[in-house]
Amino acid sequence: MMRVLGAVLAGGKSRRFGSDKALAHYGPRCLIDRAVDALRAQTEGLVICGREWRGLAALPDRPVADAGPLGGLNAALHHGAAAGFDAVLCIPLDVHPLPGDLRAMLEGAGPRVLASQHAIGFWPTLLAPALEAQLAAGHRAIGSWIARAGAVRMADAHLGLVNINTRADLGALAA
Repeated sequence: MMRVLGAVLAGGKSRRFGSDKALAHYGPRCLIDRAVDALRAQTEGLVICGREWRGLAALPDRPVADAGPLGGLNAALHHGAAAGFDAVLCIPLDVHPLPGDLRAMLEGAGPRVLASQHAIGFWPTLLAPALEAQLAAGHRAIGSWIARAGAVRMADAHLGLVNINTRADLGALAA
């Protein structure tokens, strides 16, 4: 059976949101707790990338701080490879509601991402050196990484996911 590490990408600055959106509440729980719980149920291990959070191993962006989502994914891929995981299932903390079968949707041969929410993805840990090289060359765009890695884009329109960048987005999710 494949061992999958869950990684919550949580290193953003929340500039458009106006405060730390990880702590913003959707219902009775904050966004980061919702993301952690959704991923924990689908993986054999769990880390948080870009910040510290209670009870979880915290990974700084790699190779440098504030490297964006790819810096967090890179840290998770390297950590996962070193710890014997076969793949990383990553999610940003600000896309909800997350499906309970996300792993089953994305797990397969090779990397896969959601078509419109491409920070949500399934990445074999053997891709760690390639992502490290891309970041070292100054390429931080997730779209270019998806293309270079040959990731398959999976349809996601039916999931009703909301990317929460502003307080209005949070209001749309609640509605």
